[in-house]
Amino acid sequence: MEDKPKSANPNRLTPEDLATLLSNRRKKRVELEHIQADIEAGAPTNADGTLSVVAYAAWLLQEKHRGD
Repeated sequence: MEDKPKSANPNRLTPEDLATLLSNRRKKRVELEHIQADIEAGAPTNADGTLSVVAYAAWLLQEKHRGD
């Protein structure tokens, strides 16, 4: 019997899981180091260190338009 792939909660992804998810969607590798640098720069995280895809995307858009 095959194991089902674990389903991920998009509101509680580890930085590693987020890098994998974004890499798979973009067809271009997103480095874990890039996400960790974003966290150090202020990207929002949950109390347990996980990230929400929606909150991360909103933060990226905000950062993109900062200084415009």
